[in-house]
Amino acid sequence: MYLDKLYRTRRCYHRSDTHHHHPHSHPEDSGPGITTKKSGTREIKVVRRVLDVNEKMADENRKVFAEKGIFVVNVMSSPGSGKTTTLQKTLAHIMPEIKSAVIVGDICTTNDADRLAVSGAPVVQINTDEFGGDCHLAAHVIEKAVGGLELDEIDLLIVENVGNLVCPAEFDIGEDARVVVLSVTEGEDKPVKYPLMFRQCEVALLNKIDLLPYLDYDKQEAIDCIHQVHPKMPIFEISAKTEEGFEPWLEWLRERVKQKTL
Repeated sequence: MYLDKLYRTRRCYHRSDTHHHHPHSHPEDSGPGITTKKSGTREIKVVRRVLDVNEKMADENRKVFAEKGIFVVNVMSSPGSGKTTTLQKTLAHIMPEIKSAVIVGDICTTNDADRLAVSGAPVVQINTDEFGGDCHLAAHVIEKAVGGLELDEIDLLIVENVGNLVCPAEFDIGEDARVVVLSVTEGEDKPVKYPLMFRQCEVALLNKIDLLPYLDYDKQEAIDCIHQVHPKMPIFEISAKTEEGFEPWLEWLRERVKQKTL
């Protein structure tokens, strides 16, 4: 099941001829809560509490998920971290024991959704390619996407967010937990370079550990960087390719689903 080109608001452009500012404010956001200041010849609009509407919708989503007893996990990472493969292997282990569904966010293509649908789980695709492509999923998008799912038949909803270590961390979608995937090919300092993502997430998956013998990578430094931003954050060292280290991650997920569905 695919919901193509659904997400159309709060667009975030990433082109060489434009600038990308945060928070995600746009001219159409004018109204209460906006203060205009002068800086040279440029007029800078400072948007206060620009995420208010998103937060309200996230609360509504959360109420629906609570009523249905659905545990929702928002999985985020940079592109190429192995997020989709990790989820493929995860679904293969927990289904049909845990009735699962997936919402996939991508700028273009249904490639990841097609791969995850092989598990037998219902999959809703959200593409954000119009006007340059949105860099995250927001709460109202999730609200529309779950309309294509039989919520009474789901215990676990996995949201695979758009590949990005910045924007998705800013938007509450009504999830119960956030998980960040960091691969050993990305560099040890990513957590301190993108602290909000690691601060907002509950669990980190350090992926592609099967490549460690072939890389000049200091695993302990990466772990230290994570804990510098988020002390005592649980870190599961895994290989999505070989499934090494998967059991602690799967047990964490099973336990959280069990707590929500009881």
